[in-house]
Amino acid sequence: MPTANRARSNRMRAQASIAFMRFALALCLALASKVSAQELGPIQLHYHERPPYAFTQDDDTVTGITAAPAEQAMRRAGLAFKWVRTPSNRQIQLLERDTGKNCMVGWFKNPQRQLIGQFSAPLYRDKPTIGLALFSNTKIDSGIALEQSLQDSSLRLLVKDGYSYGDFIDGLIQELKPKKIVTTVENLNMLRMIALDRADYFFIAEEEANELVKAAEFRPTDFKYIHFSNSPSGSQRYLWCSRQVSEATMAAINQAIVELNADSQLDEHAEVLH
Repeated sequence: MPTANRARSNRMRAQASIAFMRFALALCLALASKVSAQELGPIQLHYHERPPYAFTQDDDTVTGITAAPAEQAMRRAGLAFKWVRTPSNRQIQLLERDTGKNCMVGWFKNPQRQLIGQFSAPLYRDKPTIGLALFSNTKIDSGIALEQSLQDSSLRLLVKDGYSYGDFIDGLIQELKPKKIVTTVENLNMLRMIALDRADYFFIAEEEANELVKAAEFRPTDFKYIHFSNSPSGSQRYLWCSRQVSEATMAAINQAIVELNADSQLDEHAEVLH
């Protein structure tokens, strides 16, 4: 009888062990399937309406001087993606939460942003930063240094919350502490704030200023461009991606961007030769 009991006990332990292994195998397969689905799922390319960098066309496609190379890089790397129109502050929140495969199109790189996301190879380099002011504003004109405008207590600088204007200008703003008006609205409404004399000027890349005045339906003569005597070369713009985007995927994106930039330089060289 003791022998029969031991045999029955051994069978029960064996059955329990097999059942546990089956459960563990099923759990591993489920987790592997979930990881695979996450890796294969499309990258969300986030943008907000900001001509000429990124904007929606009449046929609902997205284009622009940062949007177009971002899409080309995704296609060249063979990656699935989906365009998502998202306000800029919401884009920052998505990266802070790191809950999905998100890439923000056309952002500047700085140390604070590198703490919550990863940056691609550069998509585009801006022209030098200018100031945008009302033409009738006699307190500010071209030819002054950036430091002069920022130290002038009579001038109200309009800045967008969470934005970077490049390392040099960001550093001057932090050091000189100008009179600032901080807003969360997009550039179109920032221009309207200037028109309503709620601020004196704001920083912007010249190529964007041209499109902005057109989009706002103001007359170009209503505003003036402030060319600073020491404005540095424009900053580069990147894809700013969440940590959920794998290293392998980022490597594929970067390789595609590098190849596209090389192709573009060859095309420019060929045009010069012709």
